[in-house]
Amino acid sequence: MNNHEIDFKLHGDDLQFVEVELDPNETVIAEAGALMMMEDGIVMETIFGDGSKGGGSGIMGKLMSAGKRVITGESLFMTTFTNQGTGKRHVSFASPYPGKIIPMDLSTLGGKIICQKDAFLAAAKGVSIGVEFQRKLGTGFFGGEGFIMQKLEGDGMAFVHAGGTLYRKNLQKGEVLRVDTGCLVAMTADVDYNIEMVSGVKTALFGGEGLFFATLRGPGSVWIQSLPFSRLASRVFAAAPQNPAGRSQGEGSVAGGLFDLLGGK
Repeated sequence: MNNHEIDFKLHGDDLQFVEVELDPNETVIAEAGALMMMEDGIVMETIFGDGSKGGGSGIMGKLMSAGKRVITGESLFMTTFTNQGTGKRHVSFASPYPGKIIPMDLSTLGGKIICQKDAFLAAAKGVSIGVEFQRKLGTGFFGGEGFIMQKLEGDGMAFVHAGGTLYRKNLQKGEVLRVDTGCLVAMTADVDYNIEMVSGVKTALFGGEGLFFATLRGPGSVWIQSLPFSRLASRVFAAAPQNPAGRSQGEGSVAGGLFDLLGGK
């Protein structure tokens, strides 16, 4: 294997974290801010890009790797965690919002996974994290959350997180699945992916489901999440009180509505 071979254990149900076991000199990479806890003997280091090419990639290679991450809206930097002790050590990473953590063995998935730009959590050192540009113009202009996607390449373990309940569907050759762009978490590289506009003006304007959806054509596997973080955030924002003073009396009740009607502050 080209990637570091790591062991892991998932903890929790809807608010999960993954515990990675590192042998001496083994390394795991993670998104900045994903760390939950680590044992003594593990050394943390901030690097440009994903570090998949090691120290010999040169300054230009590191800048290009970091630049790809900027395109996907991620930080310029990633963090490595290396066991420099004499025995096994553990480091844990937590999902940033309620949902599931998906362990993916890239060696059994064709060596490549395409995922949402904010889905990656951590991976064994050697896994390359890049940008997957879609070939079709419609996907580029109208993909929304599904426009620019990340690609994870290698033969090691990678961990991706999803919101709500996770569902994996294996598509047969020629089988088509239409998905809300925000609900698509990941897919294998052999899945054909495009963006289609919702048919009908009335449905597009008043359907409440957005103007576009992702069309996935098999063969291949896709992972779907029931609660994208963007959907959760928009509902929380819509339900939040709009009073700058942040008053909390009576919100959500008949009394609160009457208080507003009478011009209460």
